[in-house]
Amino acid sequence: MINASTTMSPAKPQYTVDVYGFSQTERIILRSIFNLSARRVPNFFEFTPTMGSAPDIFLVDAEDAIAIADFRQKNAMNPRPAVLIGDSDHGISCTTLPRPLQWTKLFKAFDLAVGISTPSLMSKPESSTRIEAPHEKTQQMAAITSALRLSATAIAPPQISNTAAQKSVSVNHSLTGNLAPASPPNRPFNWVLVCDDNMTVREFMRVKLTPFGFNVDYAESGEQAVGLTGTKHYACVFLDVVMPGINGYQVCKLIKSKKSVAKTAVVMLSSKDSTFDKIRATMSGCDTYLTKPVNEHRLFEVIRKYVPANA
Repeated sequence: MINASTTMSPAKPQYTVDVYGFSQTERIILRSIFNLSARRVPNFFEFTPTMGSAPDIFLVDAEDAIAIADFRQKNAMNPRPAVLIGDSDHGISCTTLPRPLQWTKLFKAFDLAVGISTPSLMSKPESSTRIEAPHEKTQQMAAITSALRLSATAIAPPQISNTAAQKSVSVNHSLTGNLAPASPPNRPFNWVLVCDDNMTVREFMRVKLTPFGFNVDYAESGEQAVGLTGTKHYACVFLDVVMPGINGYQVCKLIKSKKSVAKTAVVMLSSKDSTFDKIRATMSGCDTYLTKPVNEHRLFEVIRKYVPANA
């Protein structure tokens, strides 16, 4: 039996992964995952023989007999933690993940392999809303009011009820303590905003964004999103289309009308996939359009395209 808990050196910023097996298509996916890994700490990149030293982790196609045999031979000489992809662990004491390849699960498996203990990404509930002091609520409401007033020339000002205004509390979730450093650096392009009135969607986005160590704010309404973008710069805003109060199209126009946030990418999220809806989103100024349920690989492409690598 091969023990996956082989003693590893102290945590370091990057680790090498020796890959065995996999189809050409999966190799392409893995290359993309390794590229995306450069955005997080620790990051993982594919091991090559020219590196000289031994790899830190083995990644093996459990359904490829030749790959399993090669791995056993190599690991017998220089035992290292392993992650198997497939339906069988072949009697090897290690993490085994089912197909298809998913970068969030793979990053977590790599972290565990090198001794970084992380709670389950799927079981962690969304953090509770922080109760703000009265002066904080006043400042937040002032920011929202100012943002809406300044943007009146972009669209007709929406009618915001007192109830909606009172609920406009900033929900700030700095993603720390899981797969990222204790405090993600507070750089201008290190912030992402997710605006959706559906808690399930917000939780899905939290799980997918966690591995990259972004600072993330969450909003439950268009009014909240407008207020937040008026007080902070975001590299990317993931924006639901259908919400109570002002809708996503209106929020997108407001965001794009501000010169100070011209570089903010807006990604619309919608269960509607008609050509008309996509044209309407484009006319509102959004950078791209994702249909719900969000496809993981499309989300992956969007993160690579719109969130700078130095975030």
